[in-house]
Amino acid sequence: MLNKPIYHAIKILCILITGIIFLAGCNESNHKHTPQTQNLPDVNANNIKAHLSFLASDDLEGRDVGSVGHNIASNYVASEFQQLGLTPAGDNDTYFQNVPLRKAYLTPKGAELIVHQAGGDVRVNYPKQFLAAGSGVADNLAVSAEAVFVGYGMVSERFGINDYDGLDVDGKIVVALAGRPKALPSEEGAHLQSGYEKKKHAVARGAVGFISIHTPKREKVRSYASRLLYLGTPSVTWLNDNKPHGTFEQLKGSAYINTEAAKHLFSQAEKPLTEVFEAEHQDKAIKGFPLNTKITLKRRSYHKDITSPNVAAVLEGSDPILKNEYVVFSAHSDHIGLAKDITTPDRINNGALDNASGVAILLETARLLSQLEQKPKRSILFVVVTGEEKGLLGSSYYANNPTVPIDAMVANVNLDMPLILFPFADVIAFGANHSTMGPSVERAANKLGLALSPDPMPEQALFTRSDHYNFVKKGIPSVFLMTGMKSKDPSIEGGKVWGDFLKTHYHKPSDQLDLPISYEAAADFAKVNMMIGLEVANAKQRPTWVEGDFFGEIFTQTDKSGKRSGIKTAK
Repeated sequence: MLNKPIYHAIKILCILITGIIFLAGCNESNHKHTPQTQNLPDVNANNIKAHLSFLASDDLEGRDVGSVGHNIASNYVASEFQQLGLTPAGDNDTYFQNVPLRKAYLTPKGAELIVHQAGGDVRVNYPKQFLAAGSGVADNLAVSAEAVFVGYGMVSERFGINDYDGLDVDGKIVVALAGRPKALPSEEGAHLQSGYEKKKHAVARGAVGFISIHTPKREKVRSYASRLLYLGTPSVTWLNDNKPHGTFEQLKGSAYINTEAAKHLFSQAEKPLTEVFEAEHQDKAIKGFPLNTKITLKRRSYHKDITSPNVAAVLEGSDPILKNEYVVFSAHSDHIGLAKDITTPDRINNGALDNASGVAILLETARLLSQLEQKPKRSILFVVVTGEEKGLLGSSYYANNPTVPIDAMVANVNLDMPLILFPFADVIAFGANHSTMGPSVERAANKLGLALSPDPMPEQALFTRSDHYNFVKKGIPSVFLMTGMKSKDPSIEGGKVWGDFLKTHYHKPSDQLDLPISYEAAADFAKVNMMIGLEVANAKQRPTWVEGDFFGEIFTQTDKSGKRSGIKTAK
């Protein structure tokens, strides 16, 4: 947190910006009422421009987690919530929830991977041939044990998968292929192939180490060489009773090994690795087997503990009963800070669209909903989280340490990187197919003359890759809302704009304020969010999961009314 003098300076700056917005609003017309949105507040594009310009300014230096710039951004958001008259929903009657984080670094030359073969030991080269992350659990970790290949290392009763069937990995090092079988649905497969899920199953069966193999199939998606760009970057976790959340102390070693070096692990096995890769290429079933070799894993680490704030506020509902339920809007305020390349003239990753735009639109959505003559029946909870870029950390902390009852959260709408570069004609709600949130979003969009389009990138499994997923893990129907790829302007090809941004500007210093940002498009997106909030907050029934949905089944249990009970946590 910033000290009080700086915090007051930020508040004064916010007041000045608000005055500028007011004067600009006098000279530029706001969005006019449409027949479908009569008696609703006008959206002010200038508000969004002011928020975005501040949050993506060079002075905030890319809003890296734990930085002064990110703290300033958080104080700005809290000040805006306060000006709107929203009730604090952080710790101790404040707008802030301080998230304890641990940054773990690998010491120079601190990682070792040795394959003990009959003909002699093979030392695998770090980082050219394998990668390892610093440990937040202990400074020095080492393990030496027999190794067992377990295919993809996946287990799912629903899909009839048990890669450990017939294998004994107790006290051994598990070796698994990165990725998943092609036949699995993308979103379900993304969940099952996550590092956490795979390690969870290994630990449950007694494994003491875990090695992932970079395959030729994975190389086509993301090269091993691209991972070297992140060398020296610390692993970051949030702390639960001073222990890193989501880590497995039983695993004394872990590594990610490249395609060529992985062949050493199979030199004494019943099958060479080339046969395994060929089976994967042909989409054949892959059965595990003992590798008949011993492996040693070592790593030396050091760590640093920091805190970084989530910012939360509530607009209380108008219904005496339903006001005890909450529709949650979320967006992440952090970005990736300064670029590593010190030779570039501009090192600041401003994150204008990722995700200053999402926070700016959330703030305007909060203003719109707070200015309604008739407040929504359910309460609206606004949560601006930290640490998304480090692994969805702030939202994970909030979902596990909620400031309102977790059972009372009926839905989550997450705003992450809305691409406001052209007049969009549709919206995309990743995850809409999993719950009745889909129809709610579609009704809200249709009232504004917009379409709800299906996921255009199902292979990317974006439903599992942003902050809303931590609410999903608590059984809360959620969508990740994006501007779509259709354009109202026939001269603009929305899909091409998307592709150009992802290729040229995503996570680069050029994601900044000189992009051709359309604040009218941003205003339209804020209006969509207001309508979704009203649609869900005023509905008689809370959203429910589609019957038989994979995520609904593994993360929640519901009664006949659709109310969640016996929530399954996914820590």
